[in-house]
Amino acid sequence: MYTHLMEHDMGTARRKKIIELVKGDAYLEGDFVLSSGAKSKYYWDSKMALTKPEALCLIADEILEILKDIDVDAIGGLTIGAALMVPTVALRSYQLHRPIQAFVVRDRSKEHGTKKLIEGQFPKKKGAKIVIVDDVVTTGGSIRKARDAVEEQGCRVVKVIALLDRHEGGSEDIRRDGFDFTAILHRDLIKGITVEEPLTVTV
Repeated sequence: MYTHLMEHDMGTARRKKIIELVKGDAYLEGDFVLSSGAKSKYYWDSKMALTKPEALCLIADEILEILKDIDVDAIGGLTIGAALMVPTVALRSYQLHRPIQAFVVRDRSKEHGTKKLIEGQFPKKKGAKIVIVDDVVTTGGSIRKARDAVEEQGCRVVKVIALLDRHEGGSEDIRRDGFDFTAILHRDLIKGITVEEPLTVTV
């Protein structure tokens, strides 16, 4: 019980540090059009978070903490949302003696060379256990594309992780589809970006 509380406190501190490091860079207010086509009064520019060395390392460590009790063969997601996180998680997993293979899923198969849809160290065995990551979840479309590509190869998604949940329906749909979903950061209507799941999830 005591150990669990200590780990929770450490995780909360790490998430708060991530927010501190990217505050003013990644969280922007104004008039924006999202990739889904929806309009928004705020925008989470995740690439500003994922190109700060300390923040990226902390995010990778947080993902590995989430996965510590889950049997995983590989981690990946749709490029470009997962392209910065995935190799960093793989690197940190090796440094921490818990190596996890990494891959990215293209938006569409490339038309030259190997013509792959999935690039990188994707498991060849059927039934391999896969973690899907994404930088931001709004509608969940990117996660669904990555999930479909993985499942078409006969592998199983055992966990879905997002850097930020906008709480606009995507994470709820992911859970309704039967997937275990966790977000590192959350959008709260009043507080902006938080580390705890907000009571009010509409934005």
